[in-house]
Amino acid sequence: MQLSVVVPTLNGRERLTNTLDSLADRVPGAEVVVVNGPSTDGTTGMVRERDDVDVLVEIADRTVAAARNAGIEHASNGTVALVDQGLAVSDSWAGAVRDGLDGADVVTGPVRERLRGGLGTDDRESDVLAGREVTFVTGGNVAFRRETLDAVDGFDEYLAVGSARDCAHRLAGLDASVTWDPAMGVATEVGTDGGAPDPDRGWKYRSLAYRLVKNYDLRPGVVRRVFGLAAREAAGSLRGVARGEGTPSGWLGTGRDVTTGIALGVKDGVWARTLDRTPRRNPYGRSARSDRAVAVYDRR
Repeated sequence: MQLSVVVPTLNGRERLTNTLDSLADRVPGAEVVVVNGPSTDGTTGMVRERDDVDVLVEIADRTVAAARNAGIEHASNGTVALVDQGLAVSDSWAGAVRDGLDGADVVTGPVRERLRGGLGTDDRESDVLAGREVTFVTGGNVAFRRETLDAVDGFDEYLAVGSARDCAHRLAGLDASVTWDPAMGVATEVGTDGGAPDPDRGWKYRSLAYRLVKNYDLRPGVVRRVFGLAAREAAGSLRGVARGEGTPSGWLGTGRDVTTGIALGVKDGVWARTLDRTPRRNPYGRSARSDRAVAVYDRR
């Protein structure tokens, strides 16, 4: 198997080091492409000093979708995997990639966090919408056949969040087969800051509305899904306010952000659907631009 591994990074020098060390130990011979956003922590120097990174791509964008597309552009092999900074691949990871792509177009697996009681595991996630079954991919742990990645045109760079879920919907629209293999595991240490920051609710709902409208149009099922989720979260937050866990003004402000996000997502989703009428539904994909790279250091 000729494998390229794309690793996006942004101000994560130490976490990136752990990822690159695991790839060198467990996937020897793979082509490694690091895509560095505008980092200010010495990432560039660290990567250039290593002899196990084949290509370093420097970009000015801060979004992971743009970084992934830039890495895909410079990957040269027939299998392209994406692994996020801070994730260490398991001993069985490379074999799971090979076995998964023997029978499918895309293979993805769990991200395990090292918890006090052991390893916590993300399970396979799927959904059915408009009669289409979607197997969601883990954006930081997924491998594609090159022809499938080209057909879907990479990731939609409109999306600041949710580009991997959008990709899963578009793969289903192209009838690409996606398999989930627990052996394709990656692990991350739990951060000392107590976990991930709270999501931007405005962008969460903007992303949701955009990708569902873009992929499925403004059908009743899409409207019910978007507004049903917003209503359930609003009710839960209101109960939190009643318990003293929030303020009425904060609840109203969040509601305003969610409503604005949905409106923008619907509008932009309709426009994106107009721009790309093909099944791949990706007007802001990898082929849409060629100016992502500020500098490229290629040792191949």
